[in-house]
Amino acid sequence: MLSLNRIVFSKNFSYKNSVKHRNFSNKNRIKDVNYQYLQRSKVPTMHFQKSLPRLPVPELGKTSERYLNALRPILTSQQYEEAVKRTNDFTSNEGKVLQNKLILKDKANKHTSYISEYWFDLYLRDRAPLPINYNPLIVFQNDERPEYNNQLLRAANLLTSAVRFMLSLRDRVLEPEVYHMNPKKSNTPMFRTVTGLLPEAVSWYGAYLFKAFPLDMSQFDGLFGATRIPKLNKDLIFRDPNSKHVLVQRKGHFYAFDVLDSDGNLLSPTELLANLKHIMDDNSPVSEHPLGVLTCQNRDEWARQRTHLEETGNTEALNKIDSAIFNLILDEETILDDKHSILKQYLHADGTNRWFDKSFSLIVTKDGVSGINFEHSWGDGVAVLRFFQDIYAETTKKPFLNPESRPAESNVTARKLEFKLDDKSKHFVDKARSQYKEWCDSLSIDYILYEQLTKEACKKYQVSPDCVMQLGFQAAYHLLRGGYVGTYESCSTSAFKHGRTETMRPCTDKTKAFCDGLHMNSSSKDELRALMADCSVYHSELVKQAAMGQGFDRHMFALKKIAEENNLPVPALFDSYEYKFLNKSILSTSTLSSPSVLAGGFGPVAKDGFGIGYSAFADKLGAAVTSYKQHNCSTQYVEALHKSFEDIRKLLSG
Repeated sequence: MLSLNRIVFSKNFSYKNSVKHRNFSNKNRIKDVNYQYLQRSKVPTMHFQKSLPRLPVPELGKTSERYLNALRPILTSQQYEEAVKRTNDFTSNEGKVLQNKLILKDKANKHTSYISEYWFDLYLRDRAPLPINYNPLIVFQNDERPEYNNQLLRAANLLTSAVRFMLSLRDRVLEPEVYHMNPKKSNTPMFRTVTGLLPEAVSWYGAYLFKAFPLDMSQFDGLFGATRIPKLNKDLIFRDPNSKHVLVQRKGHFYAFDVLDSDGNLLSPTELLANLKHIMDDNSPVSEHPLGVLTCQNRDEWARQRTHLEETGNTEALNKIDSAIFNLILDEETILDDKHSILKQYLHADGTNRWFDKSFSLIVTKDGVSGINFEHSWGDGVAVLRFFQDIYAETTKKPFLNPESRPAESNVTARKLEFKLDDKSKHFVDKARSQYKEWCDSLSIDYILYEQLTKEACKKYQVSPDCVMQLGFQAAYHLLRGGYVGTYESCSTSAFKHGRTETMRPCTDKTKAFCDGLHMNSSSKDELRALMADCSVYHSELVKQAAMGQGFDRHMFALKKIAEENNLPVPALFDSYEYKFLNKSILSTSTLSSPSVLAGGFGPVAKDGFGIGYSAFADKLGAAVTSYKQHNCSTQYVEALHKSFEDIRKLLSG
């Protein structure tokens, strides 16, 4: 279900020594548009949105075929025969009726995709707590200049660039997100001039002629001024498109201050610095009853508690949190390059200095390690990563503040938010804090950095790096458990209007044959290399199908929802052992590579499963693994994964 395309540890990203910072007056606010906007694109942000292709509804027969292909390697022969019969019955009977209704609904809603409403609803109805279950993490590489990793300085630079990104988005001058097949030919001024001159209704087709594919930008508006509000049975997403203030958390306290003036202009960097310094100079002790821990709970329980907070005079303060542009968290913890601490701090922490309901929180530790934890219902990794990469690039290449910068002497408006907590509210906090600690303590987290295999080495041997890593995950699980299970790999469908994600199923007949041959010594090295090549070809085809909206998971989910909303009997297929077994994501995986990323991860989707964020880098393979101690040990899995990578490396190098 998670869809960040999550990340692990990459090499340090190096910039040239000639990087310069920008100097600005401490006294004069900057009105220049070159300061207000992080980007001023010639092509308006939403220029391609109107002409984006719509997510196709797959053919029912193709979906059934793909579904059975995914079932075959994880079922016994008898189970598979029963699944074939049940699937064929569905395709010939109820499936046809549901498919026709889905197609009719899709045609009546051409402004969106057939999965968008259902997918939002799925997230917002789930009552599970947000941290670990849903909110992923991404951590920035440190600035290569140690003096720029000072907590106050880095937070101020990130804040400046983040609001510049937001203003570019609000005024629609942020560069549209485009996937370039051949960047040298299409990522050019000519491309922007030609496509920018085209009417919006045909602009996508103009980009296509350059072999460039604009991506859906509808999720970007969910980045700022947004919060998920807990409600009984189903949450809602609140958005304030005109918000002028940011939320800051420190020691469990909440602060807010305007980052835009009365004319909507961004305050100068030194004024932002002054406000953050004012907050950091507050010598208040750690909050005795930090309200943020309430966002770590079951959504219905939190909804009832929030109602009580509102009824006891806290509505104004809560609204200030909800409407903030985003949440900037200043932590007291020091990381010191401890990668286990990084994963724990950004995935869950102790909950006392968090507000997991915000669209995203920008977190900066005492020693300047910085990253993002984001709420997942409003969007996926495409929007978050774009924001992440853009502000990282600016703050490390052309930061607005430097170690010699001094805070402005005026316009400090940061104020602490005050809450009225009765004994009942205090009890809520104490109970939530205790339960959350117990939950976090039950989590097992580990990671692997394998330097004997690299992204380029995989390509040299003509095998997909992503396939190599997925083979490693299958082989590691087979070593530990002797079997094969439902495996989830997230794939973005943002090439389509309001596309979200599709599941790619990396456990196949071919990967099963490879792992069996590898561990049972039933195949020669030449045969195993041939099997690996077959796996790679098939894997790449499955990824392509998923990205083009031709998977089967979202389609089957939509058919089930169509039955429910039309008060039709839910077909037996959806209550079958095989459907539930496949959709229990024992291995939930997602990948993303970026030189701006130091670490990333997410929690297990199933209680007895593993959450695996991974990347194939230029100099290593990396994965962060989470599980629950009661069911699995992440360290044991990482050890099995190391052996699997070793086995694969020997095959490739041989």
